[in-house]
Amino acid sequence: MYRPWFSLSDPIWQNFDRLNREMEEIFNENYFATPGASGTRTPIPAVNIGETPDKVFIYVFAPGLDPKGIELTVEKNMLTISAGRDTSTDIGEDQKVKGYYRKERFSGKFRRVIALPDGLDTSQIEAKYSNGILSISIKKKEEEKTRKIEVAVS
Repeated sequence: MYRPWFSLSDPIWQNFDRLNREMEEIFNENYFATPGASGTRTPIPAVNIGETPDKVFIYVFAPGLDPKGIELTVEKNMLTISAGRDTSTDIGEDQKVKGYYRKERFSGKFRRVIALPDGLDTSQIEAKYSNGILSISIKKKEEEKTRKIEVAVS
C-alpha cells in the first residue's frame, strides 16, 4: 500500500512537537525575576495540529478571548497568532475583586508563532472562534495533494 512521505501524524512530528514545547518552556521562564517574586511568565495556549487530504487544521485552546482582538498573520510559512484576555471581570452580583490570594488564570497578551508545512495555499485560510477554541483551516495546494494516476494498458 502506498503511503505518502509526509504526514503530521508520523511519530517524528511528535518528537518535534515535544521539542517545540520544551523550547517554549525554556524561553518563557523569567530568569531575571527577583527571588521570591512571582514571574511575569506569559502562558502560551495549547495547540493541536492535524491534517486531512485537503487541509491542515490548527486548534488553539484559549478560552476567554475577545474574537475581535485575535490577530492572525502569515509570512513565509509562519502563522502568527496574537491575542489577549482580561480576567479582571466582575465576580458575583455587584462585587469587584480588589486583590487576589491566588491568581492562576492568565490575564494579558500572548503571541504564538507556528511553522507551517510546505504545500499549503496560505491565501485559503479560514478561522473561527467558538467555545474557547480558535479553529484555523488552511487548504493544501492542488499540486501537493496525493493523486491517483491511472496506468493505460496497451
